[in-house]
Amino acid sequence: MIYNDIVAKRMVEDLEDAPVTEFKAKDIFRASRLSLLGISNGHVKKNRNKLQNGQALSPLLLVRDIVNGKVVIADGYHRMCTVYGIDEDAIIPCKIV
Repeated sequence: MIYNDIVAKRMVEDLEDAPVTEFKAKDIFRASRLSLLGISNGHVKKNRNKLQNGQALSPLLLVRDIVNGKVVIADGYHRMCTVYGIDEDAIIPCKIV
């Protein structure tokens, strides 16, 4: 929705090839400039239950939006909110382009 089809396709390809890296939840939250969802959100609650049951969450997919000076969370907003709600200093696996 933000990027045209050509740019979006290239980003998807780049994300597929990107290595998994790690960032603190608070740094992703701050860089994305998004509001935080609470535990009352159904997706956050579901992810929290997964973590409490020892299940791992998928890495976040992030895109650097240099023009607007922020990070776009292409996939994983609810996961980021879940982890941040538990521990803002927690390390989250990510792929970033």
